Amino acid sequence: MIREYKTISEVSGPLMLVKGVQGVGYDELGEIELPNGDIRHCKVLEISGENATVQLFESSSGLNLPESKVRFLGHGITLDVSADMLGRVFDGMGRPIDGGPAIIPEESRDINGQAMNPAARDYPSEFIQTGVSAIDGLNTLVRGQKLPIFSGSGLPHADLAAQIARQAKVLNSEGNFAVVFAAIGITYEESEFFISDFRKTGAIDRTVMFVNLANDPAVERTATPRMALTAAEYLAFEKHMHVLVIMTDITNYAEALREISAARKEVPGRRGYPGYLYTDLATMYERAGKKKGIDGSITMIPILTMPEDDKTHPIPDLPGDISEGQIILTRELYRKGITPPIDVLPSLSRLKDKGIGKGKTREDHSDVLNQLFAAYARGKECKELMAILGEAALSDVDKKYAHFADDFEEKFVSQGYETNRSIEETLDIGWELLREMPRGELKRIRDAYLEKYYDKQGESQE
Repeated sequence: MIREYKTISEVSGPLMLVKGVQGVGYDELGEIELPNGDIRHCKVLEISGENATVQLFESSSGLNLPESKVRFLGHGITLDVSADMLGRVFDGMGRPIDGGPAIIPEESRDINGQAMNPAARDYPSEFIQTGVSAIDGLNTLVRGQKLPIFSGSGLPHADLAAQIARQAKVLNSEGNFAVVFAAIGITYEESEFFISDFRKTGAIDRTVMFVNLANDPAVERTATPRMALTAAEYLAFEKHMHVLVIMTDITNYAEALREISAARKEVPGRRGYPGYLYTDLATMYERAGKKKGIDGSITMIPILTMPEDDKTHPIPDLPGDISEGQIILTRELYRKGITPPIDVLPSLSRLKDKGIGKGKTREDHSDVLNQLFAAYARGKECKELMAILGEAALSDVDKKYAHFADDFEEKFVSQGYETNRSIEETLDIGWELLREMPRGELKRIRDAYLEKYYDKQGESQE
């Protein structure tokens, strides 16, 4: 039996104190009924004896404290899940906003799911093709991996996110592929961009979208990524689908956590963020992965904008050892017109060697990856020397490396947001660039691959 309380004693901003409560738990949902019959929603943040501190999802304006009633529902925030979610757009609380009917649920799940049991995890080993050369070729994404994208304010991470959502697929797999897209604290304009892009390209048919706008309550913002992960867990582990979860922007999520923490008067940690920011992010990130004996999997790409482009800021820095690498977008490449502006040198995929090679991508992938990386790094050094000492100070080989660095950015990294390259096309472009270099400089590639791809293709072009 649900009990009602008319004991609201205090309201401070989004927080409300209800006295004399019994049997109420942390994170429990509640409803506030106003004298005119309107219903507002809240969530329990803290229990102290018989007092409950709750956070409102809507505004507290117009609340008549003595006349309003509060009832607690006995459960946390839940999401109704069904295979019919594919192709639908929901708000940050899982309510349809695309004009379609409500979902007829197969089950209702608490959004605060559990991190995957380490003993039940299966090691990621299957290549996911995003169609983006800088990712597929040099920082390969593997099924079950957590690979965040670090961006900066004003950089085109939204275009890259939409491109990956449209193009991503698991090679050499007959399983169904789905995308769960969580937009956290974005503007209405960005929301319309994603929705219209997915509809225009048909990607919406395999996508579940959750959209939380910048003017929505902070407490809803903290629920949105968990809504997305709950939907992903259902599709992956009940429907045996390969699910790619894309979240943008984790920075907005962390700001919402800081806002709630400040309202609760908690002791702040680094830069004012709560001390449990790391733990909170870990509870989400660790829900991704592969399970032994189950075909489905969850691969996660969280996108975050680094405040002041600072990689040591708590938001990008703290979850560094939870995730398996990072893709970094830079302002330098963006100003040059490189799209997407992915800087491959500081970017990293710790599992790339597990998803490439014969039977997965192509036999020469590992060697080409290492050689391209080494040649580009040397080319950047040569360009810096050229800027200081002048071109005349460089040897002929150094000039070739400097030229290679420019070509690598323009032909390999830069491909626009509409081009979908297969892994074979990506590797072929890599070989095309490596043929600019003397054969003797390619010391990271085995002779058998040089004969097969460097010599023979070079002869066929002459």
